[in-house]
Amino acid sequence: MTLRYPDQKLDLQGPGYHFDPKNGVGLPGFKGRHLLREDKCTGCQLCAIACDGVAVAIEMQTMVRNKPQNKKNYWPAVDYGRCVFCGLCVDACPFDALSMSNDYELSAYDKASLKYTPDLLMIPPPEFGTAKVKFDQKRGTVTHG
Repeated sequence: MTLRYPDQKLDLQGPGYHFDPKNGVGLPGFKGRHLLREDKCTGCQLCAIACDGVAVAIEMQTMVRNKPQNKKNYWPAVDYGRCVFCGLCVDACPFDALSMSNDYELSAYDKASLKYTPDLLMIPPPEFGTAKVKFDQKRGTVTHG
């Protein structure tokens, strides 16, 4: 299947990969850019510890945000030059503060641009014009939109 990128993009359904702490299971979804919910992050550093044995892509940074649940003011930052998008950091977060979005456009011209600060991780991904992809038994895949 060929899409006319960047005019056409995949229509990725759902919220992206995230962890359900009540049931203790990861819920299926696309593993793209991370999303950080500052109202749930406690600065426990479990995401960085989980990443430490795999890619060492998460580093905790100190930022004064004055949130009552995060008294230490530690927030995760992700280096996408090192991230392997395994999702272990999302699984390790017991507070559902970290998830992965459907945003897969993370290219950059330099390595410094691949380092996302906690502020950048809190911004929701942009909405794109997407292509609807259907499968036709005779002709294969057909894009609409």
